Parts: sequence; structure tokens; C-alpha cells
Amino acid sequence: MTSAVFEVTIDAPAERVWSWVADLNRHAEFSPKPYSIEWVQGEPNAAGSRFRSVGWIPGDGHRANEGEVLENRPMERFAFRSSDKDGTYADTFTLEPDGRGTKVTFHLVFEKLNGMAALMAPIVFPLIGKKDIRARMKLLKAKVEGSPPA
Repeated sequence: MTSAVFEVTIDAPAERVWSWVADLNRHAEFSPKPYSIEWVQGEPNAAGSRFRSVGWIPGDGHRANEGEVLENRPMERFAFRSSDKDGTYADTFTLEPDGRGTKVTFHLVFEKLNGMAALMAPIVFPLIGKKDIRARMKLLKAKVEGSPPA
């Protein structure tokens, strides 16, 4: 199973960070690649709600998947799972106070991969995917720190 953990400390209170990480509609604002989402069932961002998203992966700039929000614990933890033709992926954001700011941890797990994806993910993800997620975390930091207090 391929997985990775990424951390960034943002100079902002958890409430401001939360408004970015726990709103999947805002994820496009800190994605280094094109990303869009539409809600198909339930209240947006609530546990149990379902969505469709389209994003970029190596070799496919328009990858569609289906997902579900698994957990929404305000100011603490936001988790969702997505599936596409190649497998299932779990994404979790956790927030922790860190001095005057907030430490954000993003954990990505490739839960189950099919066919070539199972063979390629351990090679391609460290080379390309990790770089993109580091860029995403830097963009999140810049966006939150540059946004006005709520």
C-alpha cells in the first residue's frame, strides 16, 4: 500500500485554516493542477455526503472519480475517500494548534489499486505525486495566510 504524510504550519488560527481544508469546493483554490467538484448527495462537506470530482493525475488531465466525506470534526479532522477506475484513495486533513498558528497534516493512502496502477503508483507517486502535494500544501499556506480573518 502506497501512502504519504505531508505537514505544514500555517500562521493562522484553526478556524481560518478549517474553512479551507474542510470545504472541498475550496480545494481547487490551492491545487497546483486543475480540480473541480460537484455534490451529488447530502449536505456539502458533511459526513456521508457524496461528490464527483475531476482532477489531474500523470497521464490523465481529466480524471473523474466518485467520493464520500467520511469524517468532519470541526477544527480537528476532515477525511474523505475517492474511487476511480484505478482504485480507492483516502485523504485526511488534521489540524493541531502550534504556537500562534496551526499545524496541518495531510495523509494520503492509496487503499486499493488495480492493474497497472498497482504496479506504477509506488514508482510514479514518489517522483511526481509527492512534488504536487508539497506544492498544494505550500499553496494552502499562502492562501490561508493571505486571506482576511473570518
